[in-house]
Amino acid sequence: MCGLVGVVRSWEGANDHGVEGEFVAGLSWPAYLDGFLELDMNVLVRVVGLIGLGLMSCCAPAQKVDEVRYTDELRLRYPAPERLVAIGDVHGDLDAARRALRLAGAIDGDDHWVGGELVVVQVGDQLDRGDGEQEILKLFDRLRDEAMEAGGAFHILNGNHELMNCALDLRYVTEGGFTDFEDAVLVDPDDEFVMGFPEEQRARVAAFRPGGPYAMRIAERNTIVIVGDTLFVHGGVHMEHIEYGLDRINIEVRSWLIGESEKPAVISGRESPVWCRHFSSDVQPESRALLEDALEELGITRMVVAHTVQEDGIRSHFDGQVWCVDVGMSSHYGGTAQVLEIRGDAVRVIVD
Repeated sequence: MCGLVGVVRSWEGANDHGVEGEFVAGLSWPAYLDGFLELDMNVLVRVVGLIGLGLMSCCAPAQKVDEVRYTDELRLRYPAPERLVAIGDVHGDLDAARRALRLAGAIDGDDHWVGGELVVVQVGDQLDRGDGEQEILKLFDRLRDEAMEAGGAFHILNGNHELMNCALDLRYVTEGGFTDFEDAVLVDPDDEFVMGFPEEQRARVAAFRPGGPYAMRIAERNTIVIVGDTLFVHGGVHMEHIEYGLDRINIEVRSWLIGESEKPAVISGRESPVWCRHFSSDVQPESRALLEDALEELGITRMVVAHTVQEDGIRSHFDGQVWCVDVGMSSHYGGTAQVLEIRGDAVRVIVD
């Protein structure tokens, strides 16, 4: 039965434009639609999802890379530092990640933390569209430790692509991205859940499925964080999320990633914190009211988002109340590195 779930189980996700749909691992989108167009998809998702959740406990991850180092509940709010820097999507491009970190004054030529009490927030999407993902994750985890030891901080947030991988929606994984994880875990040939996937996907599935070693590492991060008077989130936050509870979102995502609960519905769909584009692409006059209501409720000054490539570089909307920091710096998009620096009320863009 595990093998059946590996091929047939449907996954929530969205395409590049944030269009919600159901996805079957290992099948192309048209093949999936052709095969299941006449079925009641809501019923299929619920039934197969429940089967998959039941199987998670019997199909344990083959090997853990690291133990989870931070076991207390994730904090939502942190005090304002003297200097705060935001970095956007890096999408599997290790060189782009290094360039941005050096531009921020965070690392030296040997990739060690030299930022002292600097606080850096990487606003999600380390994964997909590039071949250097494993090295990026290793670098970011090490820098988080080095920053902490130096009195600074490196907050690594979960974007939609981290959460897609943990939901085993692998549409945007490159061929090199699958190969990159072949040495990351040992695939158990008796694990029927993993063996139900195409051979080239099995190591990545074993690594990122909830409770797997890389899902456990990703569970060490927040999805939303507030540093001083600035909120950082991959897509966007509005009143619906605040009423649900930002702490609750962080905790529920973490619980899902470590294999203790279902994927929370609040992180799926166009309106979710990791998919929302109200402040980065679909910017309308009513977006200002959405933003200002959220900022007022939280008692903060601004929001920093990523998720949507800004072809002209980092930009702001609504008198600097929201900043969009995804500049497409990865090789997939061909952009250049830029970071956003916040010092008190002063905000500026630093360009490579």
